[in-house]
Amino acid sequence: MASIRKEIVIEARPEDVWDAVRDVGAVHWRMAPGFITDTKMDGDARIVTFASGLVLRELIVDIDEKARRFVWAAVGGQVKHHNGSMQVIAEGEGRSRLVWIADILPNEIAGPAGAMMEQSISLTKQTLERAAKSG
Repeated sequence: MASIRKEIVIEARPEDVWDAVRDVGAVHWRMAPGFITDTKMDGDARIVTFASGLVLRELIVDIDEKARRFVWAAVGGQVKHHNGSMQVIAEGEGRSRLVWIADILPNEIAGPAGAMMEQSISLTKQTLERAAKSG
């Protein structure tokens, strides 16, 4: 199983970063606009549409307010197994560390998945820092 870990420091308060992460139905405009074009809630799952045309169904596993950690599992498509988590950690005054971990099978999709994660987390940093400056 491939395990991919991405971390980035964001110049925004942890409570503001967590507010965006925990808003699981708004990832397409609060975190990665343009990269993710739509998110629809369907019970305990969300349907995420990417600019590439890829559509994933993600089961919401946990939203842990105390730990500021969100966990989901993608189901269907080429993925045999996908467990993802994002956690927001305070990183000093007005700064946050966003940690994103994905465990994926088959191993062959780890490269493309890691590239998508890198692009998405960089866009998330830009989006949340822009919101922090304007807010």
